[in-house]
Amino acid sequence: MKEKSNLFKWLLFIFFLFPALFFAQEVSGKMTDKVTGVPIAGGSVIIKGTSTGTSTDLDGNYSLIIDDFPVTIVYSYLGFTTQEIVVNSPSTVNVAMEESATSLNEVIVTGLASSTKRSNAANAVASVSAEELTGVTVQSGLDGALYGKFNGAEIKANSGAPGGGISMRLRGVTSIFGDQQPLFVVDGVYVDNSSIGLGNNIVSQAAGGGNPSSNQDDASNRIADIDPQDIESVEILKGASAAAIYGSRAAGGVVIIKTKRGKQGKPQVLFSQVIGLRSPTQLLGLRDYTQAQITALGGPNNPVLRDYEAELFDHTRVSSTTRFSTSGAKEDTDYFLGVTHRDEPGLVDNTGYNKSSVRLNVGQRFNDWLDLYVTTNYINSKSDRGFFNNGNANRTIGYALAFTYPWEDLSPVNGAYPQGGAGSNVLETVALTTNREEVNRFIGSAKTNVKLFTNDQNRVKLVLEGGFDQYTLRSTSIFPKALSYFRDPSSLGGVAISGSTINTNFNLSAFLVHDLNLDNGLNFTTQAGSFFQNFDRNTVITIATGLNGSQTNLGQSTNVSTQQVIRPAKDTGFFLQEEVNYQDKIIGTIGIRGDKSTNNGDANKMYYFPKANLAVNLAKFDFWSVDAINYLKPRIAYGESGRFSNFNDRFTLMNPQFIGGQSGLSPGNLRGNPNIDPERQKELEYGLDLGLFENRINLEVSFYNKVIDDLLINSQFPTSSGFTGLVVNGGELENKGVEIGLNGNVMQKEDFSWNASFKWWKNKSEVTRLDVPAFTTGGFAASLGTFLIQEGKSATQIVGTYDPSAYSAAEIAQRDPEGDGFFVYGNAEPDFQMSWFNEIKYKSFDFTFLWHWKKGGDNINLTTLLYDLAGTTWDYNDTGLDPSGQLSNGDYRASQAFVNPDPVIEDAGYLKLREVGLFYTLPDGLIKYANKIKVGVSGRNLINIFDYNSYDPEVSNFGNNVLANNVEVTPYPTSKFVNFHLNVNF
Repeated sequence: MKEKSNLFKWLLFIFFLFPALFFAQEVSGKMTDKVTGVPIAGGSVIIKGTSTGTSTDLDGNYSLIIDDFPVTIVYSYLGFTTQEIVVNSPSTVNVAMEESATSLNEVIVTGLASSTKRSNAANAVASVSAEELTGVTVQSGLDGALYGKFNGAEIKANSGAPGGGISMRLRGVTSIFGDQQPLFVVDGVYVDNSSIGLGNNIVSQAAGGGNPSSNQDDASNRIADIDPQDIESVEILKGASAAAIYGSRAAGGVVIIKTKRGKQGKPQVLFSQVIGLRSPTQLLGLRDYTQAQITALGGPNNPVLRDYEAELFDHTRVSSTTRFSTSGAKEDTDYFLGVTHRDEPGLVDNTGYNKSSVRLNVGQRFNDWLDLYVTTNYINSKSDRGFFNNGNANRTIGYALAFTYPWEDLSPVNGAYPQGGAGSNVLETVALTTNREEVNRFIGSAKTNVKLFTNDQNRVKLVLEGGFDQYTLRSTSIFPKALSYFRDPSSLGGVAISGSTINTNFNLSAFLVHDLNLDNGLNFTTQAGSFFQNFDRNTVITIATGLNGSQTNLGQSTNVSTQQVIRPAKDTGFFLQEEVNYQDKIIGTIGIRGDKSTNNGDANKMYYFPKANLAVNLAKFDFWSVDAINYLKPRIAYGESGRFSNFNDRFTLMNPQFIGGQSGLSPGNLRGNPNIDPERQKELEYGLDLGLFENRINLEVSFYNKVIDDLLINSQFPTSSGFTGLVVNGGELENKGVEIGLNGNVMQKEDFSWNASFKWWKNKSEVTRLDVPAFTTGGFAASLGTFLIQEGKSATQIVGTYDPSAYSAAEIAQRDPEGDGFFVYGNAEPDFQMSWFNEIKYKSFDFTFLWHWKKGGDNINLTTLLYDLAGTTWDYNDTGLDPSGQLSNGDYRASQAFVNPDPVIEDAGYLKLREVGLFYTLPDGLIKYANKIKVGVSGRNLINIFDYNSYDPEVSNFGNNVLANNVEVTPYPTSKFVNFHLNVNF
């Protein structure tokens, strides 16, 4: 009886097991990177049309139970092309994944410790690859490498001086008095991008005119230190909907930079040499003088005219860039070493830029649960920038050149320069003065992933990250006693200025990340963590006057004064985020960041910045039947970010005083506000992404509404209190815009390909609330053009005074309805911007070019006005500006000076050929040991089309941190470049 019972059990077991074996059988295999052979952990393996699937383990292995054959299995992983394989029977299927050539599969940041592929993103995050950055032409720095390569940005050079210096706005004006520059994060390091004045105002007296700003020294900004050839990719979070993960430092947007690392396979050795030719973009030329005009200006009869502009600027300089890199990886270790040396002489004698950069990145996987990635970068640079921009003493080169007449002889006699009629001698200034920045910088980071738990559905890891950025900036300005304008005993008698800035930043963060993959196709990514950031900048500028003979040593002077500015800040907080993904069809995210900082009025108060977004991939649903449209994703995102108040807004500064013969202190004019809050930005973004014909054509359209509340405003304060001003949170600013991107694979054949991209973007700002009376800011005077911050109007409107006698009462009532004495003459905001990129390959030839069109946007051109006042303007004798037709252009502009600024407020639009390159890859085996040799020629800014009446409409007298980045006062002229390339891969 017992034997029959056992037999029955076995028969019953076989009865149920046999169908299971027959109907549910296994497909297994391994997922690897096709190029490197490295196993891919966390890859998705799903039966097409179902929610049944699994993920690869740490070694890339997977197994999947199949009920019925044949079946189509979908293999996918971030940054790689999705593969579909038909399996007809139980078998082993190994999959080698290829990196995606389409932008839809590139990986973009979604959290402080997470990322996703672009096709699942709910934000319009811009990305620029290494090939786009430096693949066409060599770049002096990262700043110039970004022009026209992503939409939503206004990027302009502050001048043409060697060594960089740009201003960048993402999606419009984001502050009135705050720093509008984006946050730069390099390999997790919060890098400093300050522009620090050199202290030259004592000689230039630039701050002694209508604008007391001390940032008129044409200083560079520190993002120029980063070598673009080290960069693997750049991601730009343009508004709060994406940048909320960076909280109170993200109101200007965030630029996330990832540098290169080694890949599995044969070690790579690359060498490149670039020889460049630098020349002026354009010269303005001499006025076409008549003898009567020369006589009226005090000149001799029949003089020989000397073109000092050409003597100063009309040069072709030879630059060189040498690059060496090696990289590779073996099993658990990868490395990347990059070395660059750049020597770039400037157009003007005794100016130029030298930079050496060394980068070493090393990654180590210790075991299945622990890895470490370390990046290090050392930069040494020297920039001689010349003495340009505003100068109310006629001593800067451009300013003095305006008042230098071509019949003057400024050449030295027996080694001594004549002073010249301008008050200074431009040849002497170039030959004898020094205006130098020297930087030593180290940037390093370390990141480790500790995998705490892993099974078929769960992965938990701890992410620890630290970053360090320290640099020493030493500035040296020497104006020797031998200068002609220091010969007077009552003068300063020579000036030597020594500046030293030590900046140290470090940031630490720790995050727990949990990935949950359910059998129904739902995936959850949860992250929670905290961070600490420390920023410390100490600037000391020592100014010595009354130099002893030819001595420039500060200790050999008659008078020494010192200025010191210390800016410490400590931030801490937390970040929480939940991402939900249902089969790549519906993707949603919700998160919050909390920040507190010593920069706030209440250093212990926590400020919260939420975010949420949703995207739906309609073409992935079963009901979708439009074959031509294989990708259609509506999306919407909301987020908040902030901007800390300026360091000194919460404090009442003290000034040194002698009181009763004793050293003491007195309060400054600006009263500190202990209740000051950070500016807060709220952004709603929505858009549509479309892919046609297997993603050969991709369209991305985004709309945004960005509101900046609690604007930091310098308000007036009753003088009876002993103060004149107080910084308050006193307004609201709104930006609305649209961005369009179109990418297309125009043609793809065996030996010919053509890829093109088109970008178009537009922004419009409005001051929607102002709690203080309307005020002007940004220019030198209303009679020369300035900004008017006024409720209900654009934040970038340019206004000025007018002559009431020249207009009827009706015209005045129409153009000056408020009766404040101002007309609106222009707006600094461009009407729109557009770029067009093309990459054409035919056999061994590569041809690439990038056009950039900026339509509209006005500048205040005070360079032309200064030349008019001196009677030296290149177009002085031309006509067409005077409405009455009676005066020449120069006479008309001069007649309107300090009354009507309309003639000097000019359209700053342009069409530029930003980059163009033609390369040829030599046949294989031409040189032993060389795997690939590429030669070519490229250019930057070779074609520049604009009506702007100066060297270039991209200019800013006030540097990069202000609203008024469109005011020109005699800048260093801009340049165009032709480069010759040799690239060798070993």
